[in-house]
Amino acid sequence: MIKKAFFSFHYKNDVNRANVARNSWITKDRESRGFIDKAEFEKIQRVSDQAVRRWIDEQLQGTSVTVVLIGEETFDRPYVKYEIEQSYKKGNALIGVKIGGIKDMVTGRTSSSQSSVKIVGNDRNGNHLWFDEINSGIYDYNLEDGYNNLGKWIMNA
Repeated sequence: MIKKAFFSFHYKNDVNRANVARNSWITKDRESRGFIDKAEFEKIQRVSDQAVRRWIDEQLQGTSVTVVLIGEETFDRPYVKYEIEQSYKKGNALIGVKIGGIKDMVTGRTSSSQSSVKIVGNDRNGNHLWFDEINSGIYDYNLEDGYNNLGKWIMNA
């Protein structure tokens, strides 16, 4: 069964790394959601916080897996937290993929990947959601050959 994946990441810090990971998925004739170019994102963001949340909700429609691309500050970003929380509530499988080891296309530098032991939102009853407790797996894109394995991780989620 083909799965559609939503990719969640810290746009400002990790868009180049996220593109590397995402492109390894879509070049294999698979569909992904949750990507937007910088100009379009800034345009939506200028409208309102609610407009961004509406866009996220629309992008999550039809997906069954949310891939959280983990960089240095991923779990501290409000929109990433919203994406994870909404994904959890709609029943998407969640996986984490550490992308800190991917070289940034502009700077040529790598970064670290944040710990997955983080509160990322609340469930419908108001209980904290800890990412390390709600995910179906955490992988390292570089160390675990994400180029060839990301599709498998998504399909197994």
